[in-house]
Amino acid sequence: MTLASRLPEYPWDELAPIAEKARAFPGGAVDLSVGTPVDPVPTVIQDALTAAANAPGYPLTAGTPELRSAAAGWLARSLGVRVDPVSVLPVIGTKEFIAWLPTMLGLGAADTVLYPSLAYPTYDIGARLAGAASAAVSDVTRGVLDGTPDSARLLWVNSPSNPTGRVLPPESLREAVTWARSRGVVLASDECYIELGWDTRPVSVLHESVRGDSLDGLLAVFSLSKRSNLAGYRAGFVTGDPGLMKELLLVGRQAGMIVPAPVQAAMIAALSDDAHAVEQKARYGARRDILVAGLSAAGFRIEHSEAGLYLWATRPGLDCWAACELLATECGILVGPGSMYGPEGSNYVRVALTGTDERVAAAGMRLRALAGR
Repeated sequence: MTLASRLPEYPWDELAPIAEKARAFPGGAVDLSVGTPVDPVPTVIQDALTAAANAPGYPLTAGTPELRSAAAGWLARSLGVRVDPVSVLPVIGTKEFIAWLPTMLGLGAADTVLYPSLAYPTYDIGARLAGAASAAVSDVTRGVLDGTPDSARLLWVNSPSNPTGRVLPPESLREAVTWARSRGVVLASDECYIELGWDTRPVSVLHESVRGDSLDGLLAVFSLSKRSNLAGYRAGFVTGDPGLMKELLLVGRQAGMIVPAPVQAAMIAALSDDAHAVEQKARYGARRDILVAGLSAAGFRIEHSEAGLYLWATRPGLDCWAACELLATECGILVGPGSMYGPEGSNYVRVALTGTDERVAAAGMRLRALAGR
């Protein structure tokens, strides 16, 4: 069996015919599907990248001491999480890290990766790449997790959730931590949207209120793609259990998984400056208000969505593909079908907040015009 034969087709390719209909709408398409940042990279970060452009030597896989300290400082300021900077590892985009984590942990055919039943597809893809099994779980409460395979070796949690924007309360995270530790399962928490709380404040799995007095068995993944508009830089980091972090660093060094030196410098600037992140969150918040009002007027019901970069919406009587067709044909708006994230999403669409102010304003007007149709 080839590696490619283990993988499904790339899901976004299925959206191409609907994207053509959105582009044909008068005034052009409003693309709220993939969720790629559209706002400029903050000047302080661009300047840091430029200043570090003369980088002829190999960078440190572990990251510079300055980068690790900047990451630990951001965790303490923003999330109330304290880690030893030595246990921070920069990664080349968190999607890549998520996809290869099961392999880096040595998982194989005898092992199972657990992930949320509505989830970013890459958790399952990572299991497939490692040749491991995977299983979706509907919740992370202990009763649900007790029914999972004994072969489980890795549990993914994602709060705020992509796609739903659901935030797991501290007590649910504590249950998951307790269960994972009792079974010798690594718990990896994807916290890429953790600063984008709207109706609640998300809590990291690394916070003392969740993990207790130990980081044993825990990893948390953080991205600068949305916080700092650095999707094009491929910049993120992981931290947690010091023993696990040593293993991940060794694999990264042996495999040459190295974040480029100029990007490391840019990450230091991004993690040391909170003002630009506050401004960006305000932009997303304003766009969110417009889209919430427009979708509601157009007969959509928004569920969860209390945090993160997306709205999780359903329109009674329509499955996700019919809703995508409606929005593309009648409004020129392209959104993501919920079935891409699991069968439970078949009646939902995911709407990103990542249009420009002008495009989101256009979307709001078009959605209001759809009302009653």
